[in-house]
Amino acid sequence: MREEYDFSNGTKNPYAAKLKKQITINLDVDTITYFKNQAAHSGIPYQTLINLYLKDCAENKKELKISWN
Repeated sequence: MREEYDFSNGTKNPYAAKLKKQITINLDVDTITYFKNQAAHSGIPYQTLINLYLKDCAENKKELKISWN
């Protein structure tokens, strides 16, 4: 290993702005099964699909409509 490295020509990490935070969330088994099936068809991991769906909701400011009938 070198004693010193020159990073003057380095570039910023393009993914640094997209860092994720790990959380714990409880989801219904049916919901997880749905996203796992979607993952099997798309080849995208189910957790990524859940994140993409929630991100779309947040970006489009979708309002949750609940009816207690």
